[in-house]
Amino acid sequence: MSVGGLSAYTALAETVNARRRAQPVHTGPDQLVALGGLKLRQRRTRLAVLLEHASEIDAIAPGVRAYADARLNEELAEVRAAFMLGRVSRDLLTRSMALVREAASRETGEEAYTVQLAGALALVHGRIAEMVTGEGKTLTGSLAVPLLAWRYRHVHVLTVNDYLAQRDADSRRSLYARCGLGVAAIQQEQPPGERAGHYAGPIVYGTPKEIAADYLRDQIRMGPVDSPWSGWQTLGGRGPIVPGLHACLVDEADAVLIDEGVTPLIIARPREADGLAPVYERARAMAEALEEGRGYAVDHLRKKIKLTHEGLADLRSAFARESDQTWRIERRGTELVRQALLAHHCYARGRQYELVDGRVVIVDEYTGRFLPDRSWEHGLHQAVEAKEGVEITADRETLARISFQKFFRSYRFLAGMTGTAADAAGEMERVYGRPVTVIPTHRPVARVQRPTRIFRTAQTKWRAILDSIEAEHALGRPVLVGTRSVEASVHLSELLGARGLAHSVLNAHHHAEEAGTIAHAGEAGRITVATNMAGRGTDIKLTTDARERGGLHVILTEIHGARRVDRQFIGRAGRQGDPGSAQVFASLEDDLASRFAPSLAALAVKRSRDEELTGDRLAVQVLRLAQRRSEARDRRGRAGVLRQDDWLEKHMPGR
Repeated sequence: MSVGGLSAYTALAETVNARRRAQPVHTGPDQLVALGGLKLRQRRTRLAVLLEHASEIDAIAPGVRAYADARLNEELAEVRAAFMLGRVSRDLLTRSMALVREAASRETGEEAYTVQLAGALALVHGRIAEMVTGEGKTLTGSLAVPLLAWRYRHVHVLTVNDYLAQRDADSRRSLYARCGLGVAAIQQEQPPGERAGHYAGPIVYGTPKEIAADYLRDQIRMGPVDSPWSGWQTLGGRGPIVPGLHACLVDEADAVLIDEGVTPLIIARPREADGLAPVYERARAMAEALEEGRGYAVDHLRKKIKLTHEGLADLRSAFARESDQTWRIERRGTELVRQALLAHHCYARGRQYELVDGRVVIVDEYTGRFLPDRSWEHGLHQAVEAKEGVEITADRETLARISFQKFFRSYRFLAGMTGTAADAAGEMERVYGRPVTVIPTHRPVARVQRPTRIFRTAQTKWRAILDSIEAEHALGRPVLVGTRSVEASVHLSELLGARGLAHSVLNAHHHAEEAGTIAHAGEAGRITVATNMAGRGTDIKLTTDARERGGLHVILTEIHGARRVDRQFIGRAGRQGDPGSAQVFASLEDDLASRFAPSLAALAVKRSRDEELTGDRLAVQVLRLAQRRSEARDRRGRAGVLRQDDWLEKHMPGR
């Protein structure tokens, strides 16, 4: 029995080795030494060197372009064999990249520019390549993937959602086939047997959630083994589904490596019996009986509830009147009520979750997509269900967990690309040991960035947004309007409908129409309202008429918690030298300001009587401070996950 050219035993050995491979995250003086060493090692692959190397590849392109198809295939087979033998030199890399570039040109009709070659070289050298949105990251990545697959035998190409994984795998299939490689995409609905066949191939596209979950399921089946032989006995002579963690190329690297890093992946199962539904209902009633201020205080920034002495005294009296034994343990009862208060004050339908077919479904803050197979821990999910009055699901028992930070550090090779990595360069280097290279654009960016407009109230802001949409629509330009939440997208859709403006909506409720909505979003006069689903990986192609009318105009209706997310959405306009423009609208009543800088926002409102505060120094400072605090909170969260990983590794190494 073999797995992707490896024996089942060898595949198992690779999986066991991946457990031990996670690189340590250094602190203090060790961190400075590690970063210094990283800088020295990467001097040979800095941008100037990469561009020079890309020019050398350009120089031999005419000769490669003259090859007949049969000759090109022979040359590709020859360099593939050299890579698989580990004989990788600069000359071989130059020749291989030129051959793969020509194969891509013939199979896809896309001719890679010099800067795209530099980006592909950065990936081959294990860097994070930042390429401005619209500069052709899909083509750039597909030039590097064959070389990585030849060298490491298996490469996982990870992106932010199933749609992009399947789209990119399909669009690159003929190129990879010409390079002697198969490709498959992992999708959420695929059964285990089908997945195993996909993982056996050399190139696999998928989301980090799906691939990490399959890897974690292998770990559950293997148990706490410390050698391939013991794992072989445990699995009864069968190999794992995922044959080790070899090479990984991460598309939208900042979203996958940074944003996803704050939440560990947990495999859980429902407990055998669930008799706690009445308990969660009772906790909700007790929470409603408490008075905010007297009984408890809400920290919206950190999503925490602090019970006062009066509140605790009221709860003790309430617990004493209950017959259920759960309430006899004061600490457990208090935690149940605290979760009920947290669900009421800090988790809102349309923002953190939605109701779908009578179920509470989490909404991903960064992508705007549903996460139907995820749930909050420690009774919070059940508290939200009790709040919404839907069926309360059974609490889950954790079988295994892994943070995405540890998962990615377990690969033998890691590289990535995105449009907004520079903002997180320090964290990329500290956590993953991956330097960031900013690749220049092929053509100057033609997008016009208009000044951010700031308003006292949300109501005034929405009126200004509608006026702006109407004005751009009258010019015949396509307009893409970005919202932070499903709730906001629905609200804006209602406002546009009231004005008689035809439009399309792209949010978690309409994900099935995603491809069609994006395909038409670049047409003249189109209005598209979208959550962050349209903020990454979407290529909005302009029609000739739309280009002549000024290109795509992007409107952000709110500033996001991370500046990178704003940049990603704005980057939908002005791609590949196309005309376009963008503008951000914000108010001092927006969620970001009210959560992260409430006192300063109140002061800014008090100081001015004007409805529009655009250019007001204090108002601008409020939004900047709020965004910095939001980013700092997320960094602390990711650091906390890392500390938890280190603790588990130290005290439970065999888990």
